[in-house]
Amino acid sequence: PFTFDPDSLSYQDDIRMINGRQAPDDKSFTEYADSLYTYTIRTEFLWPAIFTVFYAAMEADPNIAYPWEKGPLSARFKGEHALRRYPTGEERCIACKLCEAVCPARCITIEAEQRPDGARRTTKYDIDWTKCIFCGRCQDICPVQAIVETSNYEYACFNREELIADKKRLIANGDKWEPEIARNLESIQKRWKQSLKICLLYTSP
Repeated sequence: PFTFDPDSLSYQDDIRMINGRQAPDDKSFTEYADSLYTYTIRTEFLWPAIFTVFYAAMEADPNIAYPWEKGPLSARFKGEHALRRYPTGEERCIACKLCEAVCPARCITIEAEQRPDGARRTTKYDIDWTKCIFCGRCQDICPVQAIVETSNYEYACFNREELIADKKRLIANGDKWEPEIARNLESIQKRWKQSLKICLLYTSP
């Protein structure tokens, strides 16, 4: 009967023919070292790793020591809400309720009344931050720029009740962050004007 012998010469010849090289048992230590050198040093396997490690070692540390150090924020950053006032101290909000209508999360609740002078002002303005998705639609739709989103993101709390902002808290936020709010809105308007000029430049005949 036929018996398979892996040490037979015919089997070794078949291995050499299939692989196109010597059988593993016939390779010397020098040949193994040459193969290792060929597949590491002489190819793209090792050099990219060396350059990557060198670049990472020379690069500046991206970590910051928060909360003592804070990174830059965009002027369009959407953080804690605020109700603004006019320079005279009068509330900007005219109780048009557009922000309440456009809010996709239905997190804004407004109640209003008419004053003796005929102007409408809010008696209740609540925002439930547990529902808010910070899309910024309330800020975009407001005709008098009364409701805005500040750059403040540090308002963590320990219960849900503190995440429901009433009118008093929103006005206090506006008084606190008004200089930064005005600066961010001015920066946004400048960028919009620049974008509009570029569009007109490329679309004009």
